[in-house]
Amino acid sequence: MSRIYLDHNATAPLRPEARDAMIAAMDVTGNPSSVHAEGRAAKAIVERARADLAEAVGAMAADIVFVSGATEAAALALGERGLDGAAIEHDAVAAWVSDTLAVDGQGRVTVPEPARATLQLANSETGVIQSLPQGLAVSDITQGFGRIPFAFDWAGLDMAILSAHKFGGPKGVGALIVKRGTEVAARIRGGGQEMGRRAGTENVIGVAGMAAAAKAAQRDLDAGAWARVESLRDMMEQAVENAAPDLIFAGRDAARLPNTSCFAARGWKGETQVMAMDLAGIAISAGSACSSGKVRASRVLTAMGHDEETARSAIRVSLGLETTEEEVTRFAQAWASAYGKMRARAA
Repeated sequence: MSRIYLDHNATAPLRPEARDAMIAAMDVTGNPSSVHAEGRAAKAIVERARADLAEAVGAMAADIVFVSGATEAAALALGERGLDGAAIEHDAVAAWVSDTLAVDGQGRVTVPEPARATLQLANSETGVIQSLPQGLAVSDITQGFGRIPFAFDWAGLDMAILSAHKFGGPKGVGALIVKRGTEVAARIRGGGQEMGRRAGTENVIGVAGMAAAAKAAQRDLDAGAWARVESLRDMMEQAVENAAPDLIFAGRDAARLPNTSCFAARGWKGETQVMAMDLAGIAISAGSACSSGKVRASRVLTAMGHDEETARSAIRVSLGLETTEEEVTRFAQAWASAYGKMRARAA
């Protein structure tokens, strides 16, 4: 029986549009900084990708700075600026900000001074969507882009962080979106590429794939494709809750991404559940992929007021556009079976 992949928040499968764009870019030899015909051909791919990505995210082409991923984008945007943040932010952002913003029991954050704060668009573990205030300094939009409506220009941000592999692009490429007139000091210096904001030869193949994936992701969102995924997520949650009525769902009463569910069976460690599902042929996670493997309670859940035992018992199930009803049913059955065995051993 084929494996089931329910860890799309860690990374989404490469979209065929991205694969095709990357294969085409592989045939272009030149360096984008070279002035000869081969170099200009490579440069054209980069600039076309910049324009396409800008259109998909609701920005201008000049706003797009290509980088190696969201972690580099966060470092470039946040640096040593000392912005206010919340404990629910991804590690790549949390490394640069203070945990000063209040988080309520549903994972929603209050931002008193937007101009000196950063706030994610949606949480990778719980799927909780934030209401971004106008004038916010920085937002990590990595999990939300392509799944919920977003446009950089109407969001009123100074900067936004984006990673390609979360919406079906290749790993190892991302972007920092910078509002016109906003100053950004380069952290990687050298040849002055990316308008002097990020030195180094551009990843021609990667940015081609990222832009193609972004266009396809926005197309699917506009077509309402995620509504079906949300119904599958809700069906899955009902099935596991029927098997374990005492389950705790994180952020269930808040607006959430249509594909994300985070729930805890107290006393059953999240990593143990991940291993049980892996043996059953199903990929899920026990939190952010960048924190998986570290035996610790989810700081996202503890920030929301859950105790340590609950936070250590949580798992994340994140669906994709390719997820089927049969796969969701198989997961719910496998999880319920493992849960029943756990309860029997504990009795």
